[in-house]
Amino acid sequence: MSEKNREATRSARERLRRERETHKAREKRKRGLIVAATVVGVLGATAAVGVVAANIGKDKTTGAAGAGPAVAPSGARGKDDLAIQVGSAKAPSTLTVWEDFRCPICGQFENVFRSTFHDLESSGQLKIEYHLATIIDGNMGGTGSVRAANAAACAQDAGKFAKYHDTLYSNQPPETDDAFGKNSRLLDLASKVPGLRTPAFDSCVKDGKHDSWVRASADAFRTGGFAGTPTVLLNGTPVFPKKGNENISPANLKKWVAEANKGKKPSASEAASPSAS
Repeated sequence: MSEKNREATRSARERLRRERETHKAREKRKRGLIVAATVVGVLGATAAVGVVAANIGKDKTTGAAGAGPAVAPSGARGKDDLAIQVGSAKAPSTLTVWEDFRCPICGQFENVFRSTFHDLESSGQLKIEYHLATIIDGNMGGTGSVRAANAAACAQDAGKFAKYHDTLYSNQPPETDDAFGKNSRLLDLASKVPGLRTPAFDSCVKDGKHDSWVRASADAFRTGGFAGTPTVLLNGTPVFPKKGNENISPANLKKWVAEANKGKKPSASEAASPSAS
């Protein structure tokens, strides 16, 4: 065999080795997330891979208020008022959740854990601080992440964030469908939340009142070193897709909260959102 042929053979072998290593690493990440999905019982394996693969793209924030100063929704909390809290402010544990309303695994995560969240909130064991990201707009194009986040902030103004948040995820379109980019669709879904549709809410949605606040939240996500959505932390410790060696599940989340709250008294449930005026 000539030296030229030997070099070509070595190059081909090296290329195949690199391809095998890349494939092996990808499959390892995929298997880890599929295990978490299996434990939950509903989370789709394809969507689970998306939480790792999603690139944090450049967001497209539009609307009348998009270029102005950030207008935080009523009752926003945390650093720079970028968190929307659900549950008693005095609850001993805090679940921090970064989500994108267009993110399919965020929808699956919320739809699986919804009753668990509400049980822990209503019993005063846990409060949830929601942070809104918009990476799917950057990855897939469109404005649905931004428009839905603005509408959710408008619902917070009306004291109905939690119900509208749940309604959006219960009616989430496919990731490639930018249905949430239409204000008319967001208003139609708001009609499912009793008392939410008011002239003030409709105007807030149509005018993009909180677009700049949404952009500020998206910027905080991009600079926060997060790998993707959803990002979920219990008292600052990551718990999605697992905590330590344990995969997340409704039962495990309740156990982790109970362990974190050991020796602490649950807080009486209280409204975390302002009442509609």
